[in-house]
Amino acid sequence: MERESFENEEIAELINRNFIPIKVDREERPDVDEIYMRAVQLMTGSGGWPLTVFLTPDLKPFFGGTYFPPKRRGGLPGFDEILKAVAEAWRTRREEIMKSANDVTALIQQIYAHKQTMQNLSLEPVNQAYDALVSLYDSNYGGFGGAPKFPMPTYLFFLHRIYWRNRDKVALRMAQHTLTRMARGGIHDQLAGGFHRYSTDRYWIVPHFEKMLYDNALLARVYLEAYQLTGDNYLRDVAVKTLEWMLRDMKSNEGAFYSAVDADSPEGEGIYYTWKREEVLEILGKEVGEIICKYYGITYEGNFEEKRNILTISRDIDSLAVECKMDVNELTDMINEASMRLLDERNKRPKPAVDDKILTSWNGLAISSLVHGYKVMGVVEYLESAKSAADFILSKLYESNGLLHRYRGGEASINAKLDDYAYLVAGLLDIYESCFEERWIDWAIQLNKEMIERLWDRENGGFYFNQEEVAGISRIKDGYDDVVPSGNSVAAHNLLRLAELTGDTSLEEMAEKTIKVFWNSIEQEPINYTYMLTALDYLLNERREIVLAGPQDELAPFIKEVHKRYLPNTVIAAYDDAKSTDLTRKLVLLQGKTSKGRPTAYVCKNFTCHNPVDSLDEFLKLLDE
Repeated sequence: MERESFENEEIAELINRNFIPIKVDREERPDVDEIYMRAVQLMTGSGGWPLTVFLTPDLKPFFGGTYFPPKRRGGLPGFDEILKAVAEAWRTRREEIMKSANDVTALIQQIYAHKQTMQNLSLEPVNQAYDALVSLYDSNYGGFGGAPKFPMPTYLFFLHRIYWRNRDKVALRMAQHTLTRMARGGIHDQLAGGFHRYSTDRYWIVPHFEKMLYDNALLARVYLEAYQLTGDNYLRDVAVKTLEWMLRDMKSNEGAFYSAVDADSPEGEGIYYTWKREEVLEILGKEVGEIICKYYGITYEGNFEEKRNILTISRDIDSLAVECKMDVNELTDMINEASMRLLDERNKRPKPAVDDKILTSWNGLAISSLVHGYKVMGVVEYLESAKSAADFILSKLYESNGLLHRYRGGEASINAKLDDYAYLVAGLLDIYESCFEERWIDWAIQLNKEMIERLWDRENGGFYFNQEEVAGISRIKDGYDDVVPSGNSVAAHNLLRLAELTGDTSLEEMAEKTIKVFWNSIEQEPINYTYMLTALDYLLNERREIVLAGPQDELAPFIKEVHKRYLPNTVIAAYDDAKSTDLTRKLVLLQGKTSKGRPTAYVCKNFTCHNPVDSLDEFLKLLDE
């Protein structure tokens, strides 16, 4: 629409004569997007982007839609017609429009008016959500539902938890199959790493080529979890490649992470990432090129526009090695070297633009994924990069009046939203549980307190998304877990983790109230709340606390064993009790747990502890119970 309509002089004249045009960046103002997207869904039954909304002077929506072509086309009314019709209606039927706008506004306000249930919470929605995922599961190609098909990390985190809790092999098989098919498909950048936004087909072949920081941060983490649960080295390698892409292509010189890579490149969408068979043979030579074409499914006809090929892993490396009469390791080395040559050649093409906004919320997700990479892989660079990003946010996007949402060009602005606080606090807790430096838990406690002060609904419970009403219509309060987990879901997890560490039971009560606020919606459509259901599992089932006391270098083998395991519903704290510290006042969990001259481990369930152990073998037995 920007190219077709907003740069069209005839349409621009229509707009400027009759309207005040306002363009909103939905990543900078997700609250504005949320309110008006709800309005369009109520008015038309569907939504999407680009989002086109017409408002009264007091900002109430009365008409809207998504994409409109500049002139009538394919059954869609032209934007020129829409503009003329709305302007005429405003002149001749204003009273009717104002009534319609007031009605829509009242409905929006009702949507966000969540109140706590008086029922006791139960795990029944967990079972219902799992059954719904089983019914939606694509057993042929992985994923859930048909086209377009989105990576849904919130579903996969949930399935991992189901497997861990119940040892349900079907849950793990669905997650592993989905992750494998995604990684082999065109939605995954086979050369540089990282995932595109979504697949336009059910086969994961043809993506919308945009790459988002939040998708990749969450997917890296879920691939790492899958590796912890399965030992599948391929899934581990995909996670590593995704983290390396983030560090190479998305990290700013100042240490934080940019938001996105555009779908479009100067030569057209997808051209940057795709290949003609002739190009590949010319770059690699006929012998190697033919093998690589078999591996990546590259044909003369292509699987994309203009006989171009989106790279997918089309052949199993073992069978291809037999066909080519090569050793598997030799073939793997050949594929890796050829892929690097193709990537070097691709890097010479005009690149898609990078959206260099730095968003606090998405950086929080990136911090968590890098910390998980450090824990699982032991790569120190990942932890240091996570710390650098956190330091940037805390120094550049934190002021005396609180946390801010967006940074660009040396300027930070826009009050932080719930996602900013919740995702960042989760990242800071993750950093603390990886290196046990006191300053990170201090920041997590402080920002969590600010989040409560600014966003907690004192009357009904749960967290508002923003600090003020949007356009005078409503404050947003939502728990819906989509491609990303909702701020309320992550906040509930944070509250439970901090309650365990600090002994502050009021935080656990707030977590329970947060889930209760959305309980009616959860019972109606549990599949829309899969990340909140993992918080419910945390709240209602047994929890584990691990405390390690002694000098950090002597505790290193214990810490390594904890980090490499998948241990949800577990908090970990470590400290050197021989050094002067006030940490035990902040973290009640540490009180009474000393090293007695040797590195000592305390493993507890719901604060009931086994006898302390100072042997690594004994510690492993307790961990593996």
